[in-house]
Amino acid sequence: MSFQTGLSGLNASSRNLDVIGNNIANANTTGMKQSRTEFSQLVASSLGVGGGNGGGIGVSIGAISQQFSQGNISVTGNNLDVAINGAGFIQLRQPNGTPAYTRDGSLKLDKDGFLKTNSGANVMGFPTDSKTGKVTAATLEPLKLPTAAPIAANETTLVTVEFNLDAREKPAAGDPAAAPPVAPTPRSTFGTSLNVYDSQGVAAPMQLYFEKTATANTWNVYGGIDKAAVVGPPAVAAETFPVLATLAFDASGNLSTVTPTAPNTAIAGSPKSFSLAANAIKSPNPNLPGGTLPQTMAIDLSKVSQFGSPFSVSNLSQDGYSSGELTGLTIEQNGVISTRYSNGQTQYSGQLTLADFRNVQGLTPQGGNAWVATFESGAPVMGEPGVGKFGSVRAGALEDSNVDLTAELVNMMTAQRAYQANAQTIKTQDQVMSTLVNLR
Repeated sequence: MSFQTGLSGLNASSRNLDVIGNNIANANTTGMKQSRTEFSQLVASSLGVGGGNGGGIGVSIGAISQQFSQGNISVTGNNLDVAINGAGFIQLRQPNGTPAYTRDGSLKLDKDGFLKTNSGANVMGFPTDSKTGKVTAATLEPLKLPTAAPIAANETTLVTVEFNLDAREKPAAGDPAAAPPVAPTPRSTFGTSLNVYDSQGVAAPMQLYFEKTATANTWNVYGGIDKAAVVGPPAVAAETFPVLATLAFDASGNLSTVTPTAPNTAIAGSPKSFSLAANAIKSPNPNLPGGTLPQTMAIDLSKVSQFGSPFSVSNLSQDGYSSGELTGLTIEQNGVISTRYSNGQTQYSGQLTLADFRNVQGLTPQGGNAWVATFESGAPVMGEPGVGKFGSVRAGALEDSNVDLTAELVNMMTAQRAYQANAQTIKTQDQVMSTLVNLR
C-alpha cells in the first residue's frame, strides 16, 4: 500500500507551512527576503529494459529558494538608516571576524564611533579623503565617524578674491593743477576685508585696499590705511602701510600680471597670484603676536577685472577655520558619509560600498538579517552605489520586507488543504488495508 506516498505529501506540506509561517513572522523585518517552497516529484525506477515508466511514489522538497525582489522603501527620518534601491548588499564584518552581507540598513554608532548593525557587526567601506570625499584606497575597513573630539583648526593658506575695479576712476593721487582740480581719492574708497585664521584657529580680519596709480591700467594693493600721528592722550604714532603688490590690466580690462612687493613673493606658474609674507599685514586683533597676521598665505587674484562699472566684490573666500564640534552627518546616494561641524565645515569619513553576487540565491541566510557567501553564490563583486549594476543608497529610509502578507495567507490556506488531502489518502489506504485483512 502507498502509505509512503501520503506520508511524503504530509512532510512536504508541513515543510511548506514552516516556510510560509517564517515569511509571515518576518513580514515586518527590515530587508527580509521571502522564501518559496519548490516541490519535486518522486518517480519509481523501472527494472530491466523496456519496462516502461515507473509510477509516482510521492513528493520531496526540491529547494527552498529566496526571492530577492525589491522591497518598499519607507522614510524614517533617521540619518543613520540606509535603504538600498536596486542591487547590492551592505558589507559587514561579524563579531567573529567573518564577512557577511545584509539589506538591513538600520545602522547604529557605538561608543567609539564605529558604524554597526543591531547584531553588532561592523559596517565596512572604503576610506576617503576628508576634504574631497574621493576614495583613497580600495581596501575594506570598518567605517568610523569622528564623534569623540572636535576637528582641529586649520590655518589659512589661500585667500581667493573676485571683484571689479572701476576703469573710469582717476589716479588716487588726484591732480590739483587740473581744471577743475581733481581731489585725491581716499584709500578707503575701494577696499574689502575677511577673517583669516592662524594655526590655533584664532580669527583676524585681513583688510585689502586698492589705489589706482598714475600708470594707465595699474592699481596698487595695500594691507591697511595710512594713519597720521595723533597728539595724546593717548598719543598715536604715524603709521604707513607699504604696497603689497601691483595689478596690471590689459586693454580689455582683464588682469594680466601681479607684481608683488618684497617681502611678498611671486608664485611659480601663477602670474595672477602672489604669496603674502608673514607679518606683511597689520591686524587690529590684539591676540596676534605684534598685531600682525603671522602666517604666509597665497592671494589668488585671477578673477579680478577692471571694467567701466562701479567697484563691486563678487567672491571672497579663504580655506582656514576654527575648531568645530560634530553637529550632524549625511550618507549621500553614492555612499559617501559627510559630517558637519559647528564651524561650518564639512568633512568626509568613508564610503559605504556595496557587494553583489553572480547568483544571489546561492547566499546562505544567517541570523541578524545577514547572508554569507557560498560556492554557489560566487565571490562578491564590490562597487560604488549608483554605479553600473549597483543600486543607490538613500539615507533616512529603510527597505521593508518583500513579503506579501495577503499572498502568504492564501498560500497558507492552500498548504493546509494539501496537508488535509494527504492525510486523507493515508486514511483511505488504511481503510483499504483493513478491508483486505478482514477478507474471509
